[in-house]
Amino acid sequence: MNLLSCATRHLFFTGKGGVGKTSLSTATAIALADAGKRVLLVSTDTASNLDEMLGIVLRNDPVSVPGVPGLSVLNIDPDTAAESYRQRVLAQLEPDSTEAERATVREQLSGACTTEIASFDEFSSLLSGGAENYDHVVFDTAPTGHTLRLLSLPGAWSGFLQGNDRGASCLGPHSGLKMQEARFNTALAVLCNPDLTTVVLVTRPDKGSISEAARTSEELHSLGLHQQRLMINGVFAASSPDDAIASAIAAQGQQALREMPDSLKALPQDTVPLRAFDTVGLTALRALLSDAASAQVASPPAVTAPDLPASSLEKLADELATADGGLIMVMGKGGVGKTTIAAALALGLVQRGKSVHLSTTDPAAHLAATLGGEVAGLEVSRIDPKVETQRYVDKIMAARAPGLNEDERALLQEDLRSPCTEEVAVFQAFARIVAQARSAFVVLDTAPTGHSLLLMDATGAYHRQMLREFEGRTSMHIVTPLMRLQDAAYTRIILVTLPEVTPVSQAAALQDDLRRAQIEPFAWVINKSVVAAGTTDPLLAARLDGERRQMARVSGGLAKRSFVVPWTIEPPVGIAALYHLLGSKP
Repeated sequence: MNLLSCATRHLFFTGKGGVGKTSLSTATAIALADAGKRVLLVSTDTASNLDEMLGIVLRNDPVSVPGVPGLSVLNIDPDTAAESYRQRVLAQLEPDSTEAERATVREQLSGACTTEIASFDEFSSLLSGGAENYDHVVFDTAPTGHTLRLLSLPGAWSGFLQGNDRGASCLGPHSGLKMQEARFNTALAVLCNPDLTTVVLVTRPDKGSISEAARTSEELHSLGLHQQRLMINGVFAASSPDDAIASAIAAQGQQALREMPDSLKALPQDTVPLRAFDTVGLTALRALLSDAASAQVASPPAVTAPDLPASSLEKLADELATADGGLIMVMGKGGVGKTTIAAALALGLVQRGKSVHLSTTDPAAHLAATLGGEVAGLEVSRIDPKVETQRYVDKIMAARAPGLNEDERALLQEDLRSPCTEEVAVFQAFARIVAQARSAFVVLDTAPTGHSLLLMDATGAYHRQMLREFEGRTSMHIVTPLMRLQDAAYTRIILVTLPEVTPVSQAAALQDDLRRAQIEPFAWVINKSVVAAGTTDPLLAARLDGERRQMARVSGGLAKRSFVVPWTIEPPVGIAALYHLLGSKP
């Protein structure tokens, strides 16, 4: 862990979902605090489980961590941040503004765009002087796609506001935003200063997360963030060549590291071995980065999980195929294998004679690489934010520009350059995909939890807007995307998790969020189970008790129906491998 000896003031931990960003960022923050530094650990992930890891209640204000003098934790909660932001914008209105004008601004501030900018505003304040009492600020970020958008916002909003003090956007009057332009510029300067900020690219020794780390590194360079280092988590060495599963896991990791792109090999590196314990609690988090071979963490008593068939994904496909069509949304924490499960279920439905559209809302979309070929009866697409944004801008300009004069057209174009335009465009594309399930099967591979919840927020905001607009019109029958998601005959939500504490806890939290929106999950899939695959390796065997506990937790009350997919010796990439997950041949 050379990072600890050369840590800059700001440390950003980012990477593909499931690589261990939260565990490593928290362990790093603890190690720096144990060395006598004053440290603020900040979560920008709406699906964070820092509270479970540290045994504290997270808030939008710093909370001291018992047992770690000098360490405080802050969670940027989007809803709290959005309400605070709304109040600040309203306070900037002229004292003689009418209630109608204030109501108009409140309406402008009711969407998911406001939630995003509010979280970003909190983030910017920490970079521009809001954390001056701390020696280090460690950011535990959301999965890659969402984090790249967050890190690009300082430049995007600075450019949007430059010379633009007219009109209003979904964030309220532009004049109200101008006062924050200096903060955005300061945040951008801090992010790009190698003496102040380091981005830690976290990966596991597998091709998928290494490829994403390489892409992320390139995009960060394009944003001006050149101070980067690589942290490889969960490196495993088999203790016996006779254990086929353990040997295959180790061999896959070694091959992935050998084939690492040169751009990543050139970065400073830290390596963290696979541990036998779950990283929950201070003892485990301190042991995670310990060089002491004797560092041991006591595990809870073993639990016998119910036997679930390894071929149960095939049974799930059978159940889904009993319908004539509908929307199947695959959701969960980043890195749990949503794309793999979505692709396998789509193939399973095609195999059962169904016409299927497989799509994704994930900015890091891996569908094409996962499938690796075309299948008759299967349409594959993705919601590309850039493409959808341009389509939306062209549509608005074509509809409104002809009736505007030159100044009015220029003002409309300025508004459409707002970074929030992307959120609106992506939601509209999502709504189109949802509507397609009226006549066929649509399997939707969603973005990691936090990003998906923002999309759900936009869906709810649109639903409320439609109800307000059509209130009292008894002859009008409206069906919003939220109504379709709430219809159990139309939409089936599949929650994917790994048999580990954090993914199961986050899937449970996601299920609670969905239920509050009156959306009931259809099934859970426990993916990549080493228990189901079988192994005798001592290190892996020590982790199996943890797997069994989580499987029992899921089947014992969290899920109405659950299915287990075993870890496979060959990565489930390509049509043949995906059919193998289903227990069938192409």
